[in-house]
Order: sequence, then C-alpha cells, then structure tokens
Amino acid sequence: MKSQRNISEFILLGLSYDQNMQIFCFVLFLFCYVALLAGNLLILVSIRCSPLFHQPMYYFLSHLSFIDICYTSTVTPKLIADLLVERKTISYGNCMLQVFTMHFFGGTEIFILTAMAFDRYAAICKPLHYVIIMNRTRCHLLVLAAWAGGAIHAFPLFSTAIDLPFCGPNEIDHYFCDIFPLLKVACTDAYTTGVLVVAFSGMVALVTFIVLFVSYGIILFTLRNLSAEGRRKALSTCWSHITVVILFFGPVIFIYLRPPTTFPEDKIFALFYTIIAPMFNPLIYSLRNSEMKKAMRKVWCPLLFSKKAHN
Repeated sequence: MKSQRNISEFILLGLSYDQNMQIFCFVLFLFCYVALLAGNLLILVSIRCSPLFHQPMYYFLSHLSFIDICYTSTVTPKLIADLLVERKTISYGNCMLQVFTMHFFGGTEIFILTAMAFDRYAAICKPLHYVIIMNRTRCHLLVLAAWAGGAIHAFPLFSTAIDLPFCGPNEIDHYFCDIFPLLKVACTDAYTTGVLVVAFSGMVALVTFIVLFVSYGIILFTLRNLSAEGRRKALSTCWSHITVVILFFGPVIFIYLRPPTTFPEDKIFALFYTIIAPMFNPLIYSLRNSEMKKAMRKVWCPLLFSKKAHN
C-alpha cells in the first residue's frame, strides 16, 4: 500500500468556508445529533423494556434505531468537531474506516427497511398467516441477513477505496470520506472504477427502492378490503414507513445512481441520509404510533415518578 500512496492524511473542505455559517452549522448539527441520539435511544429502550419487543414490527424498529445511532456516529461527531477548527484533516486509516462503516451501516439500514416492508406486507395482505410467516426464527434470520447484506455491500467499496493510488492531491471536497470524492483525488483514471461503483452501490439502492415501492403499492391496494378502522391503523404505520424510505433513498439514489462525478450539492443531499433521516425516524415512528406512545409512557413514567418520590 505504501508504494501506491505518499500521503498520510486527507484535508476535508467541509460544508462552508464562511466562519459565521460554520458556527451556525455547529449549533444546528450539535442539536440534531443530540436529538437523534436521545430519540433513537428512547425508542430502543422503550421497545426492549416492553412487550412490543416480541412483535416483529417493533423488533425491526429497535434494530433500525440502533443502526441509525451507529450509522450517523461514523460521520456526525467528526463533522461537528471540524466546524470549530480551520484545518479539517482525517488520517488515511480513519478515512478508509469511514468509507467501510458508512456503507456497512447504510447497507444494513437498507435491508432492515426492506424487512420492515415485508413485515407490513405479511400483516396486511396475509393476516391469517401472519403469525406463522413472521415467527421469531424468521425475524432473527431477516435481521441476520440485513447485517450480512450490509457487509457484502461494504466490502467491495472498501476494497476499491483502499486500492486507489494517492500521489499528491489530498483535498476532499466533502465533510466525510466517500468513494466518489476519493476517486476524484486518486492518481489514476477512475472512470471505469466509478462506473462499477454506480453499477454495484447505485443499483442496490435502486432495486431495493423499487421492491419497497411495489410492496407498499400492493399493501395500499389491499387496504380497500379492510374496515375503516383497520384501514386507518394500517395507513398510519405504512405512511410512517414510506416517509422514512423517501427521506433515506431519495438522496442516496441521487448521489450513487449517476455517472461517477461529484457536485457541490452532494454535501447537502448527504446531510439527508447521514443526519436528517436518522433524526426524524424516532419522530415519524413514535408520534404517529399509539402503541409506541403507550409503551414509552409505561416504561418512562414510573421511572420519573419514582425519581420524584425519592427526591
């Protein structure tokens, strides 16, 4: 590897050069990150400490919250810290690690969302067989497959990044290390490599999005046969899932399913799937879900009252 590169670190150009904008972004993203951690931990603990954990939908949701915490933590703390310094650097090793963890947790999230869509399809379209279809063993296997899928998705991209030769330019026009910005500063004609990245990473996102879109289309079509109350309850959970899918997949498809190049707008779109979508997931899943709100009250209200009584 040392013969292929003579740099030990990269310089991240970040989101903006304006000092006032950087201070504003620091406050904003610090608030977003704290809200993200608090919200996802609230959902995770509430589900784990309540009977909801034994229901497939909430079992998958607990894993989604855990993945969101891991996923955004690979990028956001570094972004927040860099907003306070003039020279934003990242070592070669940490840069390669960031490429792997971003695509590992991002890929896992894609497959967890797919498992959640399958669960909703089974619950609404096959209600009489739901308990058999979504038994505990199958739920475990789907989660295991999601983690394995994330690893399979990440390793080729990580291998591509670590094999790139770097011989001078080390300024990355982004706020984290990703494959396309790295291809731009590599000392080689990386167009073919970029096309392979698009074919692999972009197509994974597109195919998964189409599968999710079709499955939710079938679900919404099936809702015609339900009662008004059943339709209302099913729609509340389905619209939550659809909102999360659009927030996450829209920017991902925009960035990874196009000719291998970079645009200044990429950084703004990347904020959606690295910070904004993981932050809104707890709000989307809890505020529109009466079962989730009841579970939170049962778990947290006794703790708060006992603490007050103790004081």
